[in-house]
Amino acid sequence: MVVGVTGGIATGKSAVVEQFRQLGAAVISADELAREVVRPGEKTLARLVERFGKDILQADGTLDRKELGRLIFADPEARQDLNRITHPAIACLAAARIASLQRQGALLIIYEAPLLFEAGADSRVDRIVVVTAPAEVQRQRLMARDGLDEQAAQTRIEAQMPLADKVKRADFVVDNAGSVDALAAKVRALYGRLLELARNRSAGPPETAG
Repeated sequence: MVVGVTGGIATGKSAVVEQFRQLGAAVISADELAREVVRPGEKTLARLVERFGKDILQADGTLDRKELGRLIFADPEARQDLNRITHPAIACLAAARIASLQRQGALLIIYEAPLLFEAGADSRVDRIVVVTAPAEVQRQRLMARDGLDEQAAQTRIEAQMPLADKVKRADFVVDNAGSVDALAAKVRALYGRLLELARNRSAGPPETAG
């Protein structure tokens, strides 16, 4: 069974996914795949340079993700162009990795994808987990993590699909407003439920973890 994990920026998706990894789930990260498809020599990188210019490259020819991020967060049209160029390549690589893990007998595969819905990847997973946190918690985490001021952090939050809309489409919701220990307990409980679903392949209604 393939479980997509998504949520808002700085809600703690990676922390949830790392817990799943430690519990024994196979994990694929869309962010890691996104880095692979823009390595020097890849067609996707060439298309990005054609669209955004050579300023998005560092001296060694690798993608300057910070510069690209600056461009797309300030321009919705540019962000759409980035997604149009990168999403198909990421989807192709994700499908290949998932198929490989399934051939190896993986019972539960976690696909971490911040843009799961935006990229249309929700149609390629069996269950969806959305990680949430209050807006103020998101903002403070993002400011601390990326060294942003409050306005810049808010701009990045607002550039994404509203978290409430993601929650509406979730099978499971993990509230990550509390402590690390509280989150670990929620993920352990959810892991058990997902394993049971993976074994039984039975459908269930949307639920909240914790």
